[in-house]
Amino acid sequence: MSTAIPQTAVSPVAGIRSVELEITGRCQLSCSHCCTSSGPKASPGSMSPQNWLDVITDVAALGIPAVQFIGGEPTLAPYLPQYVDHALAAGLKVEVYSNLAHIRPGLWKCFERPGVSLATSYYSDQADQHEQITNGPGSHRRTRDNIAEAVRRGIPLRAGIVKVLEGQRVAQAQEDLRRLGVTRIQVDRVRRVGRAADPAVVIPSTGELCGHCFRHRVSVDPDGAVSGCILSRFLVAGNVREQRLAEILRSDRWQQLTDAVPAPRAACPPDDSGDCDPANTEACDPAYDFAPGPAPSLEVTA
Repeated sequence: MSTAIPQTAVSPVAGIRSVELEITGRCQLSCSHCCTSSGPKASPGSMSPQNWLDVITDVAALGIPAVQFIGGEPTLAPYLPQYVDHALAAGLKVEVYSNLAHIRPGLWKCFERPGVSLATSYYSDQADQHEQITNGPGSHRRTRDNIAEAVRRGIPLRAGIVKVLEGQRVAQAQEDLRRLGVTRIQVDRVRRVGRAADPAVVIPSTGELCGHCFRHRVSVDPDGAVSGCILSRFLVAGNVREQRLAEILRSDRWQQLTDAVPAPRAACPPDDSGDCDPANTEACDPAYDFAPGPAPSLEVTA
């Protein structure tokens, strides 16, 4: 794909506020509710470094203000610093959504750059409960230590807690985060997609989505497939290895999928996405008492 931006692709895409870039499918953890089913044996994806740089260029040219680097675990992607540099040079705001289980020393300088922020998931103040969810022995201590390090370095950080287990210490996890100096903390229910999907349901319900996907957000998966967010990967609008991002966002297919997703409730904030979070805000529907409706009649592209 050429890095040149066609003249037809330079006008802003109304309403889109950020693009989630799943720069790898690999992750050190295998969270029980992961919306992308990432893990140590997952594929890094077929997108090349140049493919990702082209997408970042296109995001900026479309007037979309921000990108979020996610996965999988984005810190496992060797070109993450180059992607961050490219995004900042293009005038984009950058968020890196990491499990913070392991941060290479050189990445801290990348995260300290003006215009860069971090986001992470945290499940409990107790290590055994946190690690029951992440399936990663020792992950609680490492994540907690790196949260403290990010705060110490003055890196903007938000944290999300997903209620996965009965009796999960959600309130205690919030208090623990506050003690560490984290001020942006939000809670959500598990969304029934990815590993948390109902095995009896072939296609997840659009009722699992907050309503901001397609309208306010775009996601590109490790193979280039474009959807409304990482939770809506079962609704594919196109592929950036085959089409320009602008062409996909202005297609009839994109509008069809947008119309199929229930509109967000007025009280639902727009920035509710993340890696294994899976929606880093309070749930848009009754927080944990939710009966998903049937999926719409749509042709779903794998």
